[in-house]
Amino acid sequence: MDTTSVICFDGDCNLCNGFVRFVIPRDPAQRFRFAPLSSAIAVRLLREAGAPDAGRDADGHFGTVVLIEDGRYFAQSTAVLRIARRLRFPWSLAYGLLLVPRPLRDWAYDVVARNRIRWFGEPDHCLVPGPETANRFLV
Repeated sequence: MDTTSVICFDGDCNLCNGFVRFVIPRDPAQRFRFAPLSSAIAVRLLREAGAPDAGRDADGHFGTVVLIEDGRYFAQSTAVLRIARRLRFPWSLAYGLLLVPRPLRDWAYDVVARNRIRWFGEPDHCLVPGPETANRFLV
C-alpha cells in the first residue's frame, strides 16, 4: 500500500468531504490517498509522522486537514497549499500563496475551520467512494 501522500480529513464535514471530491478529479496521477482523521490508519500515520494530535482542536474535535507526505505532516493552510501544488493546472498556481506569511494564512484557515459546520453543514451520509476511487481510500 502506497501511503507516501495521504490527505487526512474530517469525514463529518461537508466542506472536508467536498474538498476530497474536489481533489480526486484534479489528481489524475492519483498521487493522493485519503483517510478520515477518525480512522485507525490516520491515527497511526499521524503518530508515525510525529503528530499524534494533529487535526484535533482544543476540544478534541477534528478541525483541520492534514497532509502526510514522505513521513512528514503538514496541517492547516500549509497542507492545503501543498496539496494544490500537486493538482492539475491551474490549481497548482495556488501554491504561490505560500508567500503569504503563515500566521495570516492560518488565521484565515481557522476562520473557515471554526465555521465550517455552520456554513457548510454536516453530511447526511458518509462519503462512500465509487469503485473507480475506492482504492484511494485507506480505512
